[in-house]
Amino acid sequence: MANPITNTFQTYSDEAIREDLSDLIADISPTQTPFQSNIGSRDADNTYFEWQTDALAAAAATAVVEGNDPDQVGFTAVTATDRLGNYCQINMRDFIISGTEQTVLSAGRASEVGYQAAKAAKELKRNVEKAALLNGVGAVVGGTAIARVTAGLPGWLKTNQESTNVTAPSYTGSTPTGAGEVWKTFGTPTAFTEAMLQSVMQQAFTSGGEPSMLMVSPYNKTVVSAFTGIAGSRYNVDGAEPSVIIGAADIYVSDFGNLSVVPNRFFTTVKDAGSAAYNDWAFLIDPDEVKIATLRPYSIDALAKSGDADKRMALTEWGLQVNNEAAHGIVAGIKAAA
Repeated sequence: MANPITNTFQTYSDEAIREDLSDLIADISPTQTPFQSNIGSRDADNTYFEWQTDALAAAAATAVVEGNDPDQVGFTAVTATDRLGNYCQINMRDFIISGTEQTVLSAGRASEVGYQAAKAAKELKRNVEKAALLNGVGAVVGGTAIARVTAGLPGWLKTNQESTNVTAPSYTGSTPTGAGEVWKTFGTPTAFTEAMLQSVMQQAFTSGGEPSMLMVSPYNKTVVSAFTGIAGSRYNVDGAEPSVIIGAADIYVSDFGNLSVVPNRFFTTVKDAGSAAYNDWAFLIDPDEVKIATLRPYSIDALAKSGDADKRMALTEWGLQVNNEAAHGIVAGIKAAA
């Protein structure tokens, strides 16, 4: 309906109205990194860092005769420790801001360089989370034109596992490298079941491992929530303290120990070559037996000016140390969606 009063000056004709731009910048991108937050850390002194593993001899019930003399019957052979290693990879996020852009008044931040630096640091941490937890392609030595790659968690796990239509890692050396030594040949995924979880937990117990954290994708968190072990835990769990695990949502009670169930937003699914289906993972983790080894910690450096602009580079150089892969477990080739 037209305004009944002639020549009423309205906002549609006003050229002097100031813009209304909120200083709030709405960004709900997830920044929690539960894998990094729950595991240990160490310093690395080289791009290739190493550690050792050992194991006790198999338990035996064999008795010896009275007065046994090893000098006469022979001494037991001493087994050397195993020496493992992984490579550090570089993750970087850079940006360049013109001098004019840095000077003009912008809503929501006092400094464009400062705002972008904070954003870059968060993105860098997310990238490390994804690589450490999900890089299953194995380590890459690197070269003058090839980036070094650290072998992520699934690249190491081979002893305690449940999988369908998937080939487990088969590395025999000190570091899983190459396509032939990692998880491969993903077929049609199967539903994640409680029997799978219990099987891997039992395998880990038999191996001597004590996983305390079950890390899954958001979808498979809903699957785990329906397991009977979760339902029972809500009534009586002696000594279970989910608050000590960052991001823990539930406690799963098994015959071989309790697991804090932690959903992680950064799970990467693997597509089945023969269909549109995607495969997912579930990791049983002992936080004391895995750590981030840092050669160069997170930093944001100013680069030399070469014009009317400010340059910054956010960078970290790190690798994943899996102390003993038999301390952990994995369920591979499960459904990533209903």
